[in-house]
Amino acid sequence: MRSTPEDKVCAACGRRITWRKKWERDWDSVRYCSAACRRRGVSDVDRRLEAAITDLLATRTGTICPSEAARRVDADGWRELMEPARRAARRLVDAGEVVITQAGRVVDPSTAKGPIRIRRP
Repeated sequence: MRSTPEDKVCAACGRRITWRKKWERDWDSVRYCSAACRRRGVSDVDRRLEAAITDLLATRTGTICPSEAARRVDADGWRELMEPARRAARRLVDAGEVVITQAGRVVDPSTAKGPIRIRRP
């Protein structure tokens, strides 16, 4: 019996992609978890959010909230950047640069619901 391939991480949202039988022939080329992520991709704003997260963490010893990075990128429209900030944090988790916590515990970024904090590993 063949084992299933390792899970991947979506290039756009940073969530875990689990192997499916229908992707058997194409698994090596799967990069996105959904058509929406494929369309969205990673924009300049997403890259600026990643940079804001790493810059904020470089000046702190503790954790930050995704809203702090969103406010740094757009002080007036930061609320619309909350989900993009969470996506940026998940991509940084995949890169090994940060961890996401809830109630002081490291959590799986693919399944975390509710308020999160971001810190260095």
